[in-house]
Amino acid sequence: MSEESQYIKGRGAQINVQNRFFKEAYEMQDDFLNYCQAEGDAPESNRTHYLEVFPKTIVNKVESPDVGMGFSMNSYQGCEHGCIYCFARNSHEYWGYSAGLDFERKILIKKNAPQLLEEKLKSKNWKAHTIVMSGNTDCYQPAERKFGITRQCLEIFLKYRHPVSIITKNALIARDLDLFKELAKDNLTSVNFSITSLSEETRQLLEPRTATIKKRLDTVKLLSDNGIPVNVMLAPIIPGINSHEILPLAKAASDAGALSIGYTVVRLNGAIGEIFTDWIHKAMPDRADKVLNQIKECHGGTLNDSRWGDRMRGEGEFAQMIRSQVHLARKKFFANKVFPEMNLSLYEQYKGGQLQLFT
Repeated sequence: MSEESQYIKGRGAQINVQNRFFKEAYEMQDDFLNYCQAEGDAPESNRTHYLEVFPKTIVNKVESPDVGMGFSMNSYQGCEHGCIYCFARNSHEYWGYSAGLDFERKILIKKNAPQLLEEKLKSKNWKAHTIVMSGNTDCYQPAERKFGITRQCLEIFLKYRHPVSIITKNALIARDLDLFKELAKDNLTSVNFSITSLSEETRQLLEPRTATIKKRLDTVKLLSDNGIPVNVMLAPIIPGINSHEILPLAKAASDAGALSIGYTVVRLNGAIGEIFTDWIHKAMPDRADKVLNQIKECHGGTLNDSRWGDRMRGEGEFAQMIRSQVHLARKKFFANKVFPEMNLSLYEQYKGGQLQLFT
């Protein structure tokens, strides 16, 4: 089969890689693929499947020292956005699936997440800490439109006046503007909005089922205009793909009202290295080797970098160039902007579910 016929439009990953926890694997032979092509049949379904799960806990303590959050929670496991570089792909293997296409097509719906969250916030031992929704997978991915778990959780955060931060790249967050405005009145929320490129062509390849760039910038402006602090994540920066866009991205974010920017240098840990390598040879064959080599130069000669402190920022000339551009962008476009700290003081008063008027 030709490279063109093998490319699965609307998906990031183009393969299902072996789950590292499984001894056995299956693969599709060329004769079967050629038969499917001749018959006009797809070798497997490209539909998204929603699978309900009921975890025992929902709030996770984040041990990684360079992530920038203390606690996180995820409404969904797997993500239909299909971002080819996503670090969360590896976590799908713990559920018995592949980090490749399975990550995008088998979405686990944590139906009891709101109940688990409320139980956590009602616990007498819990002290207020900012909980980040989407520490792993996007809480506003397409599944949220159908299941509404993220909105239910936001209602609980508001009920208990507990601080919550969001990481997303989906304009669906605008649906819940009413809740964010109420939370923002008491400085209880912030949004980290991911914008990786200003090029729609690049976005469609890197992040095939995400909101358009225009919708993302419009959403940043909508949130900012309504008093919700927004940090734009220029993440990840991928040498040879979007590394030339740092300054225009930062300007667009600032013009839309963002108060700050953050960034990471792409890292391709675990199965992601194989998935990304396969993808770029199909999606960008003319620059595949150049991009892969430049990524390696940022991580000590390897795609897989797990070193605390270095893995998120990289090292070497390319990483330094990226760091310098981000520094310049902050100085040029965000010099007079301040990102507020979250309010941790109200939660104890509302821990019982309503303001405690009597003690």
